[in-house]
Amino acid sequence: MSPSSTSVLGPEERIALAGEYVLGLLEGADLTAFDQRLETDPDLAAAVERWRVHFAAIDATAKPIGPPAELWSRIEIELAKVAQQAAPASSSSAAPVSSPIQASRSTPATASHLSDWWNSLFVWRSAALAGALATIVLAAGLLGALDRARRQPVMVAVLLTEASVAAAVVNTFADGRVEMVPLQAIHVPEGKALEIWTLWDRAVGPRSVGLIERARSTHLRLDQLPLGKDQLFEITLEPATGSPTGRPTGPVIAKGTTAQAL
Repeated sequence: MSPSSTSVLGPEERIALAGEYVLGLLEGADLTAFDQRLETDPDLAAAVERWRVHFAAIDATAKPIGPPAELWSRIEIELAKVAQQAAPASSSSAAPVSSPIQASRSTPATASHLSDWWNSLFVWRSAALAGALATIVLAAGLLGALDRARRQPVMVAVLLTEASVAAAVVNTFADGRVEMVPLQAIHVPEGKALEIWTLWDRAVGPRSVGLIERARSTHLRLDQLPLGKDQLFEITLEPATGSPTGRPTGPVIAKGTTAQAL
């Protein structure tokens, strides 16, 4: 869907395009054209703002990541090891005494200072401590980066209602996890439940991947099912025990297809 053609798109397509923009799925010429259109199209700007409000609920679910609880104890242990290794060298750090004749033949003052610095146990001990600290901090940062990458979705599906309102988001992760996060309350009558379906091949038909009694974040069961781009996800209203036929029987609450996350 090209942003340059938003003037000929219907309301639903324009809203969907605004959602792709907020999710960061537009790039290159499409992104440039959309940014230019935002400056002169108040309806498009309003759609973008509505999407941002909806997705704010997802941001609120993110938990801050602090350093591991054992980080400082690990730093103290490493510092103690470095200090123990440097202690034996202190007994042999005294410089030999020069005679007056040798002193008169010594190098210039600058070279003398450099020699003192090079042979200084304090300097090398400080360098060792700094290196140990840098290694520990780098390791902690790497662990944090790996954890953030693990939590970053690789594909996203925005599920829209018939009124083109975002009702939920399906996130898929590199480690195979798939979760659905609702963006608004969904009324579920007594004796009913929300069933989540996915469809990757019309010849195979939809498969149930989740059943919940109310709108809440839930992990979806796709262990043995394909998962790819443009795969359909939808929510239907079914009996509390799930669809009796193994296929959607109730009204569709929301639906959407997956797109690659940037």
